[in-house]
Amino acid sequence: MSETPGWSSPDQPQNQQPGQQPQYGYNAPPPPAQPTIKPGVIPLRPLTLGEIIDGAITTMRRHPKLIIGAAAVVAAITEIVGLLVLLPFLSDISTTFAPNATPTRDELISTAVGGLVSSLVGIMLQVIGTAFLSGFITVIAGRAVLGNQVTFAQAWEEFKPRLLPLLGATVLTGLLIAAAPVVLGLLGVVSGSVEAFFLALFVGFLIAGWLGVLFSLVTPALVLERCGVGTAFGRSRKLVSGAWWRTFGILLVAALIGLVISWIIGLPFGALGLATTGFSDDPAATTSIGYLVIITLGAIIASTIVLPFSSAVNVLVYVDRRMRSEGMDIELQRAAGHGGL
Repeated sequence: MSETPGWSSPDQPQNQQPGQQPQYGYNAPPPPAQPTIKPGVIPLRPLTLGEIIDGAITTMRRHPKLIIGAAAVVAAITEIVGLLVLLPFLSDISTTFAPNATPTRDELISTAVGGLVSSLVGIMLQVIGTAFLSGFITVIAGRAVLGNQVTFAQAWEEFKPRLLPLLGATVLTGLLIAAAPVVLGLLGVVSGSVEAFFLALFVGFLIAGWLGVLFSLVTPALVLERCGVGTAFGRSRKLVSGAWWRTFGILLVAALIGLVISWIIGLPFGALGLATTGFSDDPAATTSIGYLVIITLGAIIASTIVLPFSSAVNVLVYVDRRMRSEGMDIELQRAAGHGGL
């Protein structure tokens, strides 16, 4: 796939011969006034919330095989492997949560270890799967902005060199976000005061939320601008700064839409899963293989829809911030007039 210099940040050097008039840089003379054009899934001007949401949905509709197919594979692998890891510990969990059970110390330890192992494996799979899917969809959404079609081979070829840096950036983002509540929570525990603990934990989660929004555009910056991990964090901070609340609001609305979709999809699967247990009040009934298989199937279907939607919204928020703060709409309009980025 050809290079896409139009996504480079204003700070990146442009490949230009001495004395040559720049064609895609920010030093180029402004184009003559023209009506807003929409060659792809969004109009090439600063976006409204509705246009971002609609653009994300349209991106999925125009590339269903690529986006839904990749999401289904990733969701199936992460959910099924997570279930397979949990299966060996089902017996211990059922025994521990059985009515009137008096588990021994060894049984409690075994259950705790099983829960910890399955949780860690699940988190690791989610990190890898989310990093791959978000980066892959970023490439597709970046092309969809200009209405350009892309095959799986082309998208993979463009995304492949960014996979490992993106995985590292995803892990680093998670560690940065988790550090605040963990560190402040430990300080609260050391203080010996319950009130101080909950206050420290609350402040820690506020800081984590602030950092999560501040670095929410790391993935599209890293993939589309093809920069390093550190540079991607700096780009996200720069783009979000001054528009934190607006970015937070858009991402919150997208997250709420995702929760509603997950709830609607999960509701019948949850009811069907309970039916396999005879609607028993026994907590151990929810550890039956039949119940877990049905719940896992529902989670796969929900993730297949929600994860691509969230990733596409994230890319369009990035594009919107660049159009608002860096005049990227002019760059994109030039690119559209020259056959794409």
